Amino acid sequence: MAKTLHILSGGAAQGLVSRLQFDFESGNACALAGSFGAVGAMKDKLLAGAECDLLILSQKLIDELVAQGRADAATVRPVGLVKTGVALKANRDPVEIRSADDLKKLLAAAPAIYFPDPAKATAGIHFFKVLQSLGLADDPRKLRTFPNGATAMAELAKAPEMDAVGCTQVTEILITRGVHLTGLLPSPHELTTTYTAAVAKDAKEPELARALIDALTSAGNAQVRAECGFG
Repeated sequence: MAKTLHILSGGAAQGLVSRLQFDFESGNACALAGSFGAVGAMKDKLLAGAECDLLILSQKLIDELVAQGRADAATVRPVGLVKTGVALKANRDPVEIRSADDLKKLLAAAPAIYFPDPAKATAGIHFFKVLQSLGLADDPRKLRTFPNGATAMAELAKAPEMDAVGCTQVTEILITRGVHLTGLLPSPHELTTTYTAAVAKDAKEPELARALIDALTSAGNAQVRAECGFG
């Protein structure tokens, strides 16, 4: 029976893991079982006892889990930087976002705004603060929140409002059919997050977890990381 590598990961890394999955499973005679979502929710799953060999979360949360004895400090390795972007439905023309005023104009005109959990998702927490700073957080009728960025973008793709707007990390926008990246959050609202991998302390397959970290971070996969939105 093939071994199974259990992963708890931020949604930002889902596309990258998916791109590497076939070759990794074939080369290591194993299966990947990934749970992807808001980083806070993934941390909660780990603390609640979910089986986990490999963590791919924000650097901040990995540091916390190392301090709590939940992740192996010797295995911590950054996967890459992920910026936060703005998405439109696929058949809508791109909109330039060069300034905070451009962003406010786009969001104010949108009939609906799709984004991830403002309590547990990295991009959702940040973007809700952006909405507050722009004076656009007080109309719950147009705010559409979802457990993670991938779900938010999938719902944006299906949205009946043709001029709806979404915001999450660019990696989640790029892997979603039916939406496109129109630009990054502009200064002073930009957000870049370092995603980091580590072997879980209670890992049943620590060697496989280390091997996947090697694959995720290897120089040979630099182009794949770039295509998936990692800098």
